[in-house]
Amino acid sequence: MAATSQSTPPGVGVARDDAEGMDYLVTLPSRFVVVYLPILCFLIILLFPFYWMGLTSVKPNAELIDRSVNPWWVDAPTLQHYIHLLFNTDYPSWMWNTMLVAVVATMLSIVASVMAAYAIVRIRYSSARWVGGLIFLAYLVPPSILFIPLALVVFQYGIFDSPLALILTYPTILIPFSTWLLMGYFKSIPYELEECALIDGASRWQILTKIILPLSIPGIISAGIFAFTLCWNEFIYALVFISSSENKTVPVAVLSELVEGDIYHWGPLMAGALLGSVPVCLVYSFFVEHYVSSMTGAVKE
Repeated sequence: MAATSQSTPPGVGVARDDAEGMDYLVTLPSRFVVVYLPILCFLIILLFPFYWMGLTSVKPNAELIDRSVNPWWVDAPTLQHYIHLLFNTDYPSWMWNTMLVAVVATMLSIVASVMAAYAIVRIRYSSARWVGGLIFLAYLVPPSILFIPLALVVFQYGIFDSPLALILTYPTILIPFSTWLLMGYFKSIPYELEECALIDGASRWQILTKIILPLSIPGIISAGIFAFTLCWNEFIYALVFISSSENKTVPVAVLSELVEGDIYHWGPLMAGALLGSVPVCLVYSFFVEHYVSSMTGAVKE
């Protein structure tokens, strides 16, 4: 028995135990219960809001108020709600305002976050850890408290009721988290690469632009997706700082312009919500690989 145990290669027993532990997934019923059924339930819960929005957006008004009609299907689909939304309202302007604000605010926030994260992680000084912690604590301050002092600043600078008000205030909630996220990603990059570059005479700016940024593309894309999504869905600042209909963003305009008193135009509301979610879905679909690799801490060489 002793000779047999000594001749067994190391790790074989562990591999055998792992294989035996996964044997319950070999049969189809086991895979269905353990894998397929949870995924199916998750997909139903995740996709049901989009199904309901799409269903409501193509229902005629008669079917929306008729309780005798099957609520889970539509008998006579129509595009009248989309036509009303695109041609009888300022929805194209709302979409343009939202896109402009989200793209510009995201770019400003990412540039500031990259510089701040690199300075905190790579430039060695005694209070770097405290500065990083304070930046993350700033993210924990709710926007419902920040918009009060920011409103005074916006009024004093004369940018109230303009996209510039949102472009300059959104970074206050984007930069802290983006900086904290990029700090963790920069730490995964070997410091020896920078030491070699410093020995060869490279400056800090050259190291940042030619070494750190190419290796940090997944992390930067992940921070950009977060910032873009937060800008696109932000409601409080857009509600307070914008008053005219033509300058509103989609989240605020859909709620304020398509509701008249106690009358909710459910068809245009759902159509506007569905169209407003398309850009965010496209961003995620194009950059999902980089997003996943940044979440796992991968570094592409």
